[in-house]
Amino acid sequence: MFAQALAKRLSRAGIHYGWAIVAIIFFLALTTAGCMGISGALIVPLTKEFGWSTEQISVALALRIVLFGLMAPFTAALIDKYGFKSVVLVALGLIEIGLLGALVMTKLWHLVLFWGVIVGFGTGLTAMVLGALVATRWFTARRGLAVGILSASSASGQLLLLPLAAWLADRYGWRVALWPPIVALVVVALVVVLFLVDKPEDVGLKPYGDKGDTPAHVAPPAAFGRAFEILFESTRSAAFWVLAGTFFVCGLSTNGLIQTHFIAFCGDYGMPAVAAASTLAMMGVFDFIGTIGSGWLSDRFDNRGLLSMYYGLRGLSLLYLPSTTFTVYGLSLFAVFYGLDWIATVPPTVKLSATHFGRERAGVTYGWIYASHMLGAAVAAWGGGFFRSTFNTYLPAFYIAGFACLIAAAAVWLIGGAQTARERLLEARA
Repeated sequence: MFAQALAKRLSRAGIHYGWAIVAIIFFLALTTAGCMGISGALIVPLTKEFGWSTEQISVALALRIVLFGLMAPFTAALIDKYGFKSVVLVALGLIEIGLLGALVMTKLWHLVLFWGVIVGFGTGLTAMVLGALVATRWFTARRGLAVGILSASSASGQLLLLPLAAWLADRYGWRVALWPPIVALVVVALVVVLFLVDKPEDVGLKPYGDKGDTPAHVAPPAAFGRAFEILFESTRSAAFWVLAGTFFVCGLSTNGLIQTHFIAFCGDYGMPAVAAASTLAMMGVFDFIGTIGSGWLSDRFDNRGLLSMYYGLRGLSLLYLPSTTFTVYGLSLFAVFYGLDWIATVPPTVKLSATHFGRERAGVTYGWIYASHMLGAAVAAWGGGFFRSTFNTYLPAFYIAGFACLIAAAAVWLIGGAQTARERLLEARA
């Protein structure tokens, strides 16, 4: 009822309700991503209070990242079957339970259960595949821009809340740092209940930019079976393996490494946690600009070229990071270049997925590709902790990630150019 009323009011103002859905999912992704990323500010406080090693904590965080990623293809299938609202509300409930449970944890297995398993499952249901599905279902034109906006919210949310979390943990303890996201989840749930709808037809609309020839979305009969069916079909394509492999590198060089270990890495060089978290927040600001810009560019240029540029610049910035000497100027320069393409890879990857695998399969296919992304992130989350605990330094993890990005920059050109031409033709018709 509230959604229909708002849709009519926006329509009279010349605004498609799809943009309201983008705003809702933006708020949702910003909050849940903050819950996902806040752990990066708490590794040191947890080590001091409980005596757990960095590697032990990293195992729990890596498990959370694995589940976060592996839920992606099933999230897409579940949303196709049960709708956005039902899946999102279950996700918000799981994350809330996980954070509340973390407030009372005293043993390492509590961390694994609450922050690893429960938060991992919950945030996995609201992963970036959710934004890809919204863009695919609600937009025919400007789809790349919509993906860019929603991808930016998810990535930036993992970074922008870190300074507040680090400051609260430093001043009042790590448990107090959990309360802002706990409260924010309740607010998001209320917005979802009132205004989120599953598809344009629910409010009497067609997808934004639709000419009237796009068939209405029909939910498939078997959500999980469909996820594996589409995986089997997709693995026959070389494009799937290239996109999954390069996205593995994307996760290896972002969520798992920088998001998880950057604050502790800077601490090894005498940089306070709040200052390091502020650098991450700066990356979040530039990521917001870069990812939205990437969405705009992906509607207009060869997506393979964009991905090659993004991975190349990211690799060079990671190789440059140890040379910054962790000065304000050096880290600021790193934050700008690294932040601009933190997750700018998402819009071109989503667009290439839709082009190669079709609109109806794009969400689930991208879900599997995104699962590869988070497996890479989990490897980096554990690997960073392993290098720090074993060799007393994070440097090998950063060098490995940097060189892997340079390899990915070259690998994206293995995707056939004919499909890219077809993509431009489809965009012109839209």
